[in-house]
Amino acid sequence: MSIVKDNFLKKGFVKIDQLFGAKEAEKLRIIYDQLLDDKDKTAHLRSDLAGTNDAISITTERITQIMRPSMVAPKLLQHIAYTKALHHAKALLGDDMELDFDMLINKAPHTDTPTPWHQDAAYWIDLPDKRAVSCWIALDNVNEDNGCMWFLPVQNQQVLKHNNLPNGGALYCETDTTNAVPVPLKIGGCTFHDGFTLHFSRGNTTNNQRRALIMNFRPKKMIALEREQGMDHTGTRKQRS
Repeated sequence: MSIVKDNFLKKGFVKIDQLFGAKEAEKLRIIYDQLLDDKDKTAHLRSDLAGTNDAISITTERITQIMRPSMVAPKLLQHIAYTKALHHAKALLGDDMELDFDMLINKAPHTDTPTPWHQDAAYWIDLPDKRAVSCWIALDNVNEDNGCMWFLPVQNQQVLKHNNLPNGGALYCETDTTNAVPVPLKIGGCTFHDGFTLHFSRGNTTNNQRRALIMNFRPKKMIALEREQGMDHTGTRKQRS
């Protein structure tokens, strides 16, 4: 684990080849698909990160984001994925790390819509303790064709200037991505990245869904401070810069 931690602290991201196996992934996919299909129960937590600025987006969600899915389906929290991801988060950044929020991000077949380059910290309020790590779990085999993650480290915990895509879309920033690297994963594999690490994924051009479960961890005291300031990761996306 020390090598994994060293790589994470050096690059801002690290790959875990297998967090759990295919049987456990299938359990997650069943819950995941139920949440995707139930637009009534998830309406207050759901958005399309691609924005809604053309005729296609009226009928098809291209990048479906559901924040805090475990609020709608608490049985998610009983899955081994949450226990194992927390174990790694603690090993990477300290024993005081706890789950802050989870989310689903799905790319529908043939939607071919990229998630733009951004830093997660651009969405968050500024906290005195900057430690935070997100675990991005593949529930399908992911590669460049269906939207695997690409990473580009940023130094000095600097949040770059971000803007919103039109009509409720994701945040994005412009930067030199010459040295970016793709990270394909098998089902049940994952990456961990910190809030300042730039990341991106291409659109899904395949016949299948690209389902990802994401969990964010930060110190317990910082989660309490967030909640005191009204940040519970269920509201409208805002940007720091």
